[in-house]
Amino acid sequence: MRRFLLTGLTAAMLLSPLASLGAHADEVRSRMIRFGYGLNEDSNQGRAAKLFAEEVAKASDGKLKMRTFGAASLGADNQMQNALIGGAQEMMVGSTATLVGITKEMAVWDTPFLFTSEQQADAVLDGPVGRQVMDKLEEKGLVGLVYWENGFRNMTNNVRPITKLEEFSGIKLRVMPNPVFLETFKLMGANAVPLPFSELFTALETKAVDGQENPFNTILSSKFYEVQKYLTVTNHVYSPWIVTASKRWWDGLSQTEQGILMDAAIKARDFERQDTRAEASKALAQLQANGMQVNQISAEEIQRMRDKAQPALQQVVDTVGPELFEQVQVEVQKAAR
Repeated sequence: MRRFLLTGLTAAMLLSPLASLGAHADEVRSRMIRFGYGLNEDSNQGRAAKLFAEEVAKASDGKLKMRTFGAASLGADNQMQNALIGGAQEMMVGSTATLVGITKEMAVWDTPFLFTSEQQADAVLDGPVGRQVMDKLEEKGLVGLVYWENGFRNMTNNVRPITKLEEFSGIKLRVMPNPVFLETFKLMGANAVPLPFSELFTALETKAVDGQENPFNTILSSKFYEVQKYLTVTNHVYSPWIVTASKRWWDGLSQTEQGILMDAAIKARDFERQDTRAEASKALAQLQANGMQVNQISAEEIQRMRDKAQPALQQVVDTVGPELFEQVQVEVQKAAR
């Protein structure tokens, strides 16, 4: 009788794969997760990475251990992205702009002067079109979880104060290795030079480049004020970060593990955006206190820059396709209401 019951139980388990799968889907195993990022530990990116790791540990009862690596110690964004694709690293947060060479749809977020406020950006990035673009990463071996905020980008240089379009002329400006960024600043007259962020401070210090463009927070936390004199408030591009995972690794996680990581990523995203915006409101004053000359640009000059950058905008359309570009424009207009 006992043999019959055991045989029947075994048969039932074989005939009920969903029961077995359900048990596996709820499993949380002990794992080490390497999470890389480019900025310093005391930056907005570093603080959010720390919170992310704490939330993951808390929700998994310490089974999922996330070790964070700041200051590009695991490599520049493009190096980490390739490590994720190959399965050599588990997770990272980095710029969407450096993903364009992997997933062309990411170029839509590089559109010059796309957003006018952080709230508008949140609505679009967290909405259906933001998820649609993010999901394209899976075809290339990456999984997108959430967008974080880098912020509106502004320009610094050591050559001259810039208050109008013509004053960009001839300035050797470090730009992310991204075709739309490169084209935008070439159109505005600068000598745009692609360079990994990890090499930027040294390039500014040795005068290999004259300037760079980043949000106030990054300019402050990276201490660019030590090697740059002039800051121009252009708000030329809103720059998101994106939390990604290796698809090869992610697909081996249980549903519960994936859920823990996604929930923690959302909490870290909300914290990071609030932290970034609070810091940005103070960063400009701190940069001035540290000796930078800040120049505002008139609305008329911003419009001249926008007009000059139009061919770069067409490059975005050609890269991502008119359908996606139009979808984003529709969502941008909705978010502006």
